[in-house]
Amino acid sequence: MNIVLSGMMGVGKSSVGIRIAELTGRRWFDTDIMISDRHGRISDIFEYYGEAHFRALETEIVRELSDMDGLVISTGGGLVLKAENNELLKRKGKIIFMRADFETLLVRVRADETRPLLKDNGKIAEKLRELLFERTPVYEAVADCIVDTDGKSVDEVAREIVRIAEGA
Repeated sequence: MNIVLSGMMGVGKSSVGIRIAELTGRRWFDTDIMISDRHGRISDIFEYYGEAHFRALETEIVRELSDMDGLVISTGGGLVLKAENNELLKRKGKIIFMRADFETLLVRVRADETRPLLKDNGKIAEKLRELLFERTPVYEAVADCIVDTDGKSVDEVAREIVRIAEGA
């Protein structure tokens, strides 16, 4: 069984995924890192080829990872918006929605200028709020479990997710 971490950009999927891998001995994969390693910077992919091309690359990665077992998979923020990705990930995995408040996410993503969907001439808060409003119902619908991350350390969130995954 794979542990699949989903949620908004800035919620801590990568940091928590690494910690879960340390705690459990599982291999950790980050879909965004895999895409970057194979195809270059995500911001360049968005700029030169568009979001649709990037989403196709995500699905390619999901197909590959969904054939494996015993992984921790940190997903890109928009990956679960595509039903095919969710179906593939659920075959051998539990999808955990890591949830955080808007204010928490805003503080975390404001410092990161590499996020292509937030490159909007100073309107980061507006765009983030729009994405959060659009994506949260999808995250909740596809999740096997929801873990709130506000006010918790990476270690606390990782241990909570391990308890949930091992209890399943």
